[in-house]
Amino acid sequence: MPEARPLRRSELATPATSDKMIAKAAASDADLVFLDLEDAVAPHLREQARAGAVRGLNELDWGTTVRAVRINGIGTKWAYGDIVEVVTGARENLDTLIVPKATAGRDVWWVDVLLSQLEEDLGLRTKIRLEVLIEDVAGVAHAEDIATASPRLDAVIFGAGDLSVSQEARVDTNFRPRDGYAGDFWYYARMQVLTAARVAGIAAIDAPYPDFGNPSGYEADARAAASLGFDGKWAIHPSQIEIANRVFRPSDAEVERARRNVEAYRAAEAAGLGATSVDGQLVDAAHVKLAERVLRHHSAVVGS
Repeated sequence: MPEARPLRRSELATPATSDKMIAKAAASDADLVFLDLEDAVAPHLREQARAGAVRGLNELDWGTTVRAVRINGIGTKWAYGDIVEVVTGARENLDTLIVPKATAGRDVWWVDVLLSQLEEDLGLRTKIRLEVLIEDVAGVAHAEDIATASPRLDAVIFGAGDLSVSQEARVDTNFRPRDGYAGDFWYYARMQVLTAARVAGIAAIDAPYPDFGNPSGYEADARAAASLGFDGKWAIHPSQIEIANRVFRPSDAEVERARRNVEAYRAAEAAGLGATSVDGQLVDAAHVKLAERVLRHHSAVVGS
């Protein structure tokens, strides 16, 4: 069986300027927490926010949570300093960097090369991983190039907010169309990101849902993304973590059906048959691949 992708059901955003929020994030059930140096931080505080991120990474017990930092875009004056100061300060206490606003594979390559230089200079034993935000029309157009640009990549993330600006969309503050729209407004962009992730063999993470006071809306959005094949979703508030963790894990019924499908197909295979049925429904090789994917995901969740 192919190796299971890293568990990324929930990724919690936390401003690097708030020690209190960082402490709460470290104790949360999120699969990944990223300390934000970008949009959650006022421009005049972005350089000093690096120290808050390093302090949180070094001083708190993060358990099994993946420890990440979102840097500023590589086209800004802060990106180089973000990487150098955070990596130098946190060393092995940093697992992942999140790169925003990638427009092409060269953006990922630039970060990869700088990390390689830092890791060698600092004598780091483990390579720092990457996740990349696709949130620009150029990024959507070059999604596969971005997703396959570095072996460090664990995930690509769909970002609806900045993409709304980039494509000049007429949306509300929850990034939904202001006027009636037939179908899923973000279907094309989501599928570009998801397809690129699958080509690269990495995770696909869905966009944040700004209306954190509407848990049913968040869950509906998460279920739509999960149906397409996304591995997880951003959480901008701790209350969204439980929903994401529940939605992006196989249900008990899914796991039981997957086991039955695999068992029935293996029995049919041993009898020289290429397909069989379970509860009056066809089970062939394609169904078994889907079932095995469910079982791998279930094992990753149980083992987390």
